[in-house]
Amino acid sequence: MLSVPTLWTVFVINFLALGLIWAYVMRSYPAFAPARFWTGSSFVAAAGAAVAMVRVFMTDLTIPLIVAGTALVLAICLASMGVRTFFDRPASWRGTLLITGLGCAGICFFTYGYELIPARLTVFTIAQTLPLALNLKLLLLPHEGRVNPGARLAGIVATLIIAIFGFRLFFGLSGIGGGFSYMNFTPLQSAFILVLVFLSMALNFGFLLMAMDRLRNEVADLALLDDLTGVGNRRHLVQRLSEECARSERSGQPFTLLVIDLDGFKAINDTHGHAAGDACLQHFTLMAQTRLRPGDMLARSGGDEFCIVLPSSTLREGAMIARRVLEVCRADAEQCAGADIPIAVSIGVAQWTAEMGGFPDRLIAAADHALYEAKKGGRNRFATYDPAPPLVPELDPSAVSDMAERKRA
Repeated sequence: MLSVPTLWTVFVINFLALGLIWAYVMRSYPAFAPARFWTGSSFVAAAGAAVAMVRVFMTDLTIPLIVAGTALVLAICLASMGVRTFFDRPASWRGTLLITGLGCAGICFFTYGYELIPARLTVFTIAQTLPLALNLKLLLLPHEGRVNPGARLAGIVATLIIAIFGFRLFFGLSGIGGGFSYMNFTPLQSAFILVLVFLSMALNFGFLLMAMDRLRNEVADLALLDDLTGVGNRRHLVQRLSEECARSERSGQPFTLLVIDLDGFKAINDTHGHAAGDACLQHFTLMAQTRLRPGDMLARSGGDEFCIVLPSSTLREGAMIARRVLEVCRADAEQCAGADIPIAVSIGVAQWTAEMGGFPDRLIAAADHALYEAKKGGRNRFATYDPAPPLVPELDPSAVSDMAERKRA
């Protein structure tokens, strides 16, 4: 059987290694806030295990027991705060301090006030399992329509850790397997410690997978965003249009595309400089987004040209959105004074039809044609692409000759 110092040494080395890994992640990705909590959790757990290891060389066990137990509870609370931060939930320091403080108070009471090892073990177990149990739902259930594999692994491991704590409490209270001792571990206690060391590594591996999945998605999102305006770029636009075309082919439900061009943008760049032109593009982006509906997509397709994808919308609804964008630009231009640069736009509106099929370029060409009509009509306006059918149907030549013969007769 492994000795108590050996077991706690393994525990310390394990959490120190995890802390160094998370510290590297935190330094490399400072915007990834959960890494700060998981780094603190690992180092606090290592400190608690170190104090627990030192107690075997001391005559008074009470202070090391209280400090080690409180540190391990705080470590689990910090890990749970990292989980909540990862899923954009509020991470309450008040809750962490409350659980840690009550756990410490309970351990102190059943150490100094009324010494009772089973009660002390019960308080310690509840304080450790409560933060994990409160976050199981976040880890195990899908988030925003998708399952994070790392979160699912962390949830399964957290469930196993809670079960281990429960078994430890059961055997400690019942006396089965030699009971529970703070000084000399029984074979069953040693097995529990080794399993917890393994599960703690697996739990942090799940956290690492969560971080990798988040960072990978952020990189993928950056590849689809325009650097200057922060809206979708041309690649994202074509991807979204392809999806909408495929969806409309299946359902027969139309959608609408707006192609927008800033009027006189070249003159703005030539007169005021490219920095002013960039500021105009950013300002237009903010104005246009205030007139869009949830689910609509604004993208910068290149230069001073933007596109708006309106899912499940008719040509009439597209014209309504175009009118709103024009109105906000005109209202902003009326308020310009001094060095302010007024922004005017021309907009082409086109609706997907069955003839366009799954080819986004056909819809873009139709919207471009409408944009050309808007510019030809005087700019600072919108036009719709609505190819009108012939006023009368074409007649068969033989039918025309028969009508002429009857007329002469």
